[in-house]
Amino acid sequence: MTLKLSLDIAITHLLARKKQSIVAMLGVTFGISMFLVMISFMTGVNKFLNDLALDNSPHIRIYNPIKTDRLTILDEMAATKAPNQKGMNVVYHQRPKNELPNIDKGMKLVRIIEKMPEVLGVSPQVGTQVFYNNGPIQVSGTISGTDIVKENALYNLKSKMEDGNIEGLLFNPEGIIIGSGLAKKINAKTGDRISITTPYGNTLLLKVVGIFSFGIATVDDTKSYASIATVQKILQKDPSYITDIHIKLKDYQKSKVMAAELNRMFGFKTEDWETANAAFFAGDQIRYVMTAVVSITLLVVAGFGIYNIMNMHILNKIKDIAILKAMGFEGKDIIATFLMQSVIIGILGGLLGISIGYFFSYLISQTPFPEAGFLKITTFPVNFDPRFYVAGVFFGFVTTLFAGYFPALKASKIDPVAIIRG
Repeated sequence: MTLKLSLDIAITHLLARKKQSIVAMLGVTFGISMFLVMISFMTGVNKFLNDLALDNSPHIRIYNPIKTDRLTILDEMAATKAPNQKGMNVVYHQRPKNELPNIDKGMKLVRIIEKMPEVLGVSPQVGTQVFYNNGPIQVSGTISGTDIVKENALYNLKSKMEDGNIEGLLFNPEGIIIGSGLAKKINAKTGDRISITTPYGNTLLLKVVGIFSFGIATVDDTKSYASIATVQKILQKDPSYITDIHIKLKDYQKSKVMAAELNRMFGFKTEDWETANAAFFAGDQIRYVMTAVVSITLLVVAGFGIYNIMNMHILNKIKDIAILKAMGFEGKDIIATFLMQSVIIGILGGLLGISIGYFFSYLISQTPFPEAGFLKITTFPVNFDPRFYVAGVFFGFVTTLFAGYFPALKASKIDPVAIIRG
């Protein structure tokens, strides 16, 4: 039997029961459209959060953590095996040494790292906790002394400025750029002067030359930027005092390997962006798994619906099948006929499904985000990756193929004599 004849019979069967055929097609359509809406929205959210994490944090951070552990006199004696002739000395509640988080020869390290071919940019920083004072108002936070040009190259600070500009730090040695949330807390605006107090009691009066907004409350409510010299001045440290080195790579996926290499080379603590955002990425993986489970479930449920419809369709066509076999149709011809019905349903349902899926995904992408300004997002993020649409049609096609194969296989084994006899 030719494929054309099988196709003609398949179309005839589908048109003979239009409602049943439409219901089967809509099962595919619903499964694929919901699959596309779900995976486009969830991956869009994940991509947005990944980009946010990459944009606002260094790929590698080098710092010198303060060590609180300290050997007691007894431990030191045991380590050096020094005899104690006069007896045993015991020291209670021994305090840790006064160590500083300074990176020794930090600027030299910056110049070395900048020459590495894998590195896109490096920003040295001096960070410390401070209190922001504006009259009677006092708010705790952090200040980062940085080379604002290099910092802008890493984090594109210019795009995050709500008022003023980053160049104000270049021309004003006593300037400061503060977060939008912090500005509201201390009731400060560009041009105002605020005093900064360190935990050691050092105070410095600075002029607000700009206000930035990362869209992240934990940053905007507490952080500020000043020049390296300004922060070194308020801490009363020399010009070589550096506490952090932020690094961005050309390929962020190499951050873990590169961090280990820098730790081996320089001996300072290194932290890659995956480690720094471990909790975030755990949630990211959970969302991906949930998306995959729900999406596959939708397609499987649609497949079972098609299977039931095809099964009932074959039962209704049992006499037609018996006549076809009596006329010389073989089992493989019967299978081909009903598989073609499944393929037609799968293709039509798939095309309609991707159209409806794209339509609803587009509506979501145009829906205003309920919290205006939150995370610098105005509408819901949606990922219109063409691979999702190809995958949706493919899975829909495969699902309908299998859903039609098993009833067709059952139909191919029908004994036409028994059916005709009744």
